[in-house]
Amino acid sequence: MVSPVLFFSGLIIFLCSCTKKDTALGDSYTIGTSVSESDRYPVQTAAILKAQGINIATPDIIATNGWTTTNLINGINESRLADIYDAVSLLIGVNNQYQGGTIENYTQEFTSLIQRSVQFAGGKPDHVFVISIPDYSVTPFARGRNTKEIAAEIDAFNNANKTVAENYKVNYLNITEESRKAANDPSLIAPDSLHFSGKEYSIWSGKLAPMIKAVLK
Repeated sequence: MVSPVLFFSGLIIFLCSCTKKDTALGDSYTIGTSVSESDRYPVQTAAILKAQGINIATPDIIATNGWTTTNLINGINESRLADIYDAVSLLIGVNNQYQGGTIENYTQEFTSLIQRSVQFAGGKPDHVFVISIPDYSVTPFARGRNTKEIAAEIDAFNNANKTVAENYKVNYLNITEESRKAANDPSLIAPDSLHFSGKEYSIWSGKLAPMIKAVLK
């Protein structure tokens, strides 16, 4: 996204050893723009897992506002990540939509990111978790814009990432419809009137944590 505010997208990588370690790469949803560190959904997910007896470290988050799939690919290439992780979670695409990117380019680059994610997960597709793109058309920021068009485009990008996820037999968590509840609940919106609140992220974490826990057993 561009000024005045920017989204960025996300990949979360959970490393399991004696102490489980997780890393998040990506966008404003992953870094939790406008919320506290403890409210970020990767952090909340790790906290849920830790509370349930999984020895998991505080997640490392690598993210920059405005990242598209291209930026995330470059970010992964430039970062120092362990070769094998026990679970990988990927959320990316809102900036592709916001910046007018094509579905074709998104699909190609998202496919590359899924392939990298499966590699990070030790070649285990069932240890990869794709999270759908939330819908910012319900936020105050989008008022005055064509919200129906935004929502339709978000759906189109999500149809693309879901198809890729299914082709590679990775897990898929749809939080888009959940995010749309923010249209009638201001408490689900962050103070910047664009991103989502810690309360909304806690809902995502509550759905993601048990999925991850199932493969960490």
